[in-house]
Amino acid sequence: MGKFPVIVFDFETTGLSPGRGDRAIEIGAVLLQDGQIIDRFQSLMNPGIPVSPFIQGLTGISNAMVRRAPRCAEVMTAFADFIGQHPLVAHNATFDARFLDAELARIDRIRTNEMACTLLTARRIYPHISSHKLEALIRYKKLHSEGVFHRAAADAEMTARLWVAMIEDVKKLAGLSELSLEAIQKLCRISKARAQSLFTQEHGL
Repeated sequence: MGKFPVIVFDFETTGLSPGRGDRAIEIGAVLLQDGQIIDRFQSLMNPGIPVSPFIQGLTGISNAMVRRAPRCAEVMTAFADFIGQHPLVAHNATFDARFLDAELARIDRIRTNEMACTLLTARRIYPHISSHKLEALIRYKKLHSEGVFHRAAADAEMTARLWVAMIEDVKKLAGLSELSLEAIQKLCRISKARAQSLFTQEHGL
């Protein structure tokens, strides 16, 4: 595992697109250093808009819960301070990055952090499995789970465990003793076929 710390995070949201008015309703994150969780951040968020019955059923987050929660601006200010300039990791990072950037923009903050995606990484190193959803990957790698999904803190912790496991798998596949964030980003940018070729030929990353 690389020596650099990363923030692994997850949002629960009212929908799929901040561009269509959807908002974050929960953030969960862990600070991972040398494969160990050394700090945590979690909060519900009041977006000022209703949570649909579908999202309530999926996440268990009710309108009553978000009404009692701090406003998004307050939570995101604290979260921006928590992440600092640490690299960020998320499962389906494009989704979470959209909401992170949109919520930060509302408080006049801009993300400059590098980001890596466990979903794209999993597709490169486990092309043979049928699903790359977080739940499926946790089962495939036989990682500890409390059985709770679609809550931000639990998903962030499980994604962190997955990240640690995948880093070790990439190092073995590529014949490396250490692995940088840049190498993971490079892996995610190439095709699945090219990734398998690199691993087969032991060319490294």
